[in-house]
Amino acid sequence: MSLPRHQSAGLASFASHEKDTRGRLHSEAESATRGCFQRDRDRIIHAAAFRRLAYKTQVFVNHEGDFFRTRLTHSLEVAQIARSICRYLGLNEDLGEALALAHDLGHPPFGHAGEEALSELMQPFGGFDHNAQSLRVITKLEARYARWNGLNLTWETLEGVVKHNGPIVTGNEKVLPRAILEYAEIQDLQLETFSGPEAQVAAMADDLAYNNHDIDDGLRAGLFSIDDLSDLPLVGSIFSDVLKEFSDIDLSRTIHEAVRRLIGVMANDLINETQRRLDESGAELVDDIRSLGRPVSGFSAEMRDYDSKIKKFLFENMYRHYKLNRMTSKGRRVIKDLFGLLISEPECLPTEWRFLAGKPGDQQTAQVVADYIGGMTDRFALDEHRRLFDLQARIS
Repeated sequence: MSLPRHQSAGLASFASHEKDTRGRLHSEAESATRGCFQRDRDRIIHAAAFRRLAYKTQVFVNHEGDFFRTRLTHSLEVAQIARSICRYLGLNEDLGEALALAHDLGHPPFGHAGEEALSELMQPFGGFDHNAQSLRVITKLEARYARWNGLNLTWETLEGVVKHNGPIVTGNEKVLPRAILEYAEIQDLQLETFSGPEAQVAAMADDLAYNNHDIDDGLRAGLFSIDDLSDLPLVGSIFSDVLKEFSDIDLSRTIHEAVRRLIGVMANDLINETQRRLDESGAELVDDIRSLGRPVSGFSAEMRDYDSKIKKFLFENMYRHYKLNRMTSKGRRVIKDLFGLLISEPECLPTEWRFLAGKPGDQQTAQVVADYIGGMTDRFALDEHRRLFDLQARIS
């Protein structure tokens, strides 16, 4: 079968080529009209876990407002940035987009607060990590196909989901999440190497997107003001330029114009620095990039300094703002209450989950409860908490 034309030409030699894919765990005929990475992307979009991202916290709990970003809108924005950068660099944009769309599938409700709570609760049972849970979602928990569990994605997509932030087995090896250890017994994802270039670009697109969009959401939520940003390198000067150039536009347009410019500056730096590293590496094939021993995608030294200062500002002025602390505190308590009840009384799980659980308090039950809670949206978790703890609430 010939590959779709747009995938058989125009890619750099070191890109991930579909003709060289290491394939899928379960053999199946490939599509006559779509490349294998395009098919991966489509399967992710149609997954139930992807739809649920619409009601999962990015920074603000879902019900706090319709205009703040959710995990779904964030993932779409990351995908747009990753796809554009991959196209410019001659990388496989279908793979880059698939990885961007899949990178947050394992996030539980209530954002990082929910993950911290589940990680603490699951510590005696192998821990909880959203990257590992993403792998679990796409290889096990999605129950859509007649012949296998999961989405049966290509090796390259699975590798990128697990290793987009770099090798996870190093000389200073840490204990790996149980989900990754279990899957490594089935399929070797070469955990000791870097991922291909598309996954590295997707990881940087994630970093670029959430910094800029958190500035946007933080300003619109009133957690800080444009004046508060004035001394922040790069950001302050961009806002100053916009205010001078467009003194008569409203606040919403001012924010959008400044954030748009900031994304452009950071994306251009990422493209130029990644291209420089690729040229310097001498890589001819994608496996040359995996074995290089250092990332090929990243910001320049100057932009890394700006990026670090932006993160510091957001941590101090947004992520630790008392309004967010109150929201995340509620989320942690909901997660802990649900986990504590369901692991000790698994008979309270819905029927299809109860059949999967073991005895109260054991490893099997802990994993089932973590999977159940991890797949919840913010509002479902709140509703389930009310059903289980409010004596006057209806049980269904």
